[in-house]
Amino acid sequence: MAKILRAALIGAGIMGLNHARVYSEMDDVELVAIADVDPKTVARLMQRFRVRGYTDYRELLEREQLDLVSVVVPTEQHYAVVCDTLRAGVATLVEKPIAATVAQGAELIALAHETGVLLTVGHIERFNPAIIALKGQLDHGALGRVYQIASRRIGPFPSRIKDVGVVVDLATHDLDIMHYLTDSIVVKLHAEIGRRLHTAHEDLLAAVLRFENDVIGMLDINWLSPNKVRELSVIGERGMFVANYITQDLTLYENDLAPYGAEWPQAALMGVTEGRMIRFKVNKKEPLRAELEAFAAAVRCGGPAPVRPEDALLALMVAQKLVESGAYGETLCAVDDHGEVWEPLQPRRRHLAELEVGAIA
Repeated sequence: MAKILRAALIGAGIMGLNHARVYSEMDDVELVAIADVDPKTVARLMQRFRVRGYTDYRELLEREQLDLVSVVVPTEQHYAVVCDTLRAGVATLVEKPIAATVAQGAELIALAHETGVLLTVGHIERFNPAIIALKGQLDHGALGRVYQIASRRIGPFPSRIKDVGVVVDLATHDLDIMHYLTDSIVVKLHAEIGRRLHTAHEDLLAAVLRFENDVIGMLDINWLSPNKVRELSVIGERGMFVANYITQDLTLYENDLAPYGAEWPQAALMGVTEGRMIRFKVNKKEPLRAELEAFAAAVRCGGPAPVRPEDALLALMVAQKLVESGAYGETLCAVDDHGEVWEPLQPRRRHLAELEVGAIA
C-alpha cells in the first residue's frame, strides 16, 4: 500500500476550508494540522477534522513532520509564507496568484529551484473537466486553425476580497487557461478598467490580447453582475467550442462548410454557415479534488509540478500589464524592435520551443 502523505493547511478561509475538506476525504493523504490567525476558526476546524491547530503557521512548520502543505492565505502574504514552507522543505501548493508581485513570484521560483522543493500554484481551472476535454479537442485539430478565444467571468462583488482587484483575483484564471489552450504567449494587449464598488482596486475589466500565434483573446470580467457566469469560447475554422466552467459542459457549434471530424483541405474553407450543435460527454469531477490529487501524486513521485510556477508567474505578469494598460490608457507590446520579450515571458517561450522540438523528435 502507498505511503500516507501528511498534509497541512495554512489559511482557513472559505477556500482553505475546501482544501481541508478534500484532504480529509482522500485515501492516500492525512490532514494532520491547520494554521490560521483566528483562534475561533482554529478551534472549530480542530474539532471538525480531528487535527492539531496553530495560530502561528511557523510553529506548525517547526512541530509537524509534513509531506505537503496548501497555502491559502491572502495574496499579500503569499511570498512570506511560501518562503518559509520551501525553506522548511515542504512541498507547497499556493493558491493563485503565485505572489502579490512579479518580482516576488520570481524569487519564489528561484527559491524552489535552490531548495529542490516542489512548488505548484492553484490554478484550479486547469483541472476543470470541460477545459481538459477542450484542450484535447484543440490539440487534435478539432477546430483547425484557431482564430479567437474569449472568456466571460462575471458575478457579484465579493466583500471578502480586499487586497487585490478583479484583474489579479479573477483574470489570472483566464490568462492561464488562454496560455494553456493556445500554447502561445501574449505579445500585445489593451485594457479598459473601472472601479465602481471596490474601495481600492478595479472591479471591471474589458481587454483584448494578441498572442504570438496570431490568436486574438478577449476578456470580459467584473464583480458587478448579479448573476454568476463562467464561460469560455474558442472560435476556429470548423466552428466554435463553448465551455461552461460551472456546469462542466462542452459544446461545439459546427461550421457546416467544414464539419467536425470530416477530412477536408484547409484551402477548401470558403465561409461559415450554421451546422450541428454537438454536446460532448464530459466526466464531471470537482476540480479542487483533481488538483489536490495531482499535487499529491507529484509529491509521491517527485514531480513535475501539476502547474508550473513559471506559468503562474506568466499569468500574474500579464495581469499586472493589463492593470497598467488600463491605468494609462495605452496598448502595450511584449516584443521590442529586437525581438526581445518581457522578461517573465522568456521562460515560457523557451518551454514552448522545447515542447515543439520534443514533438518533432
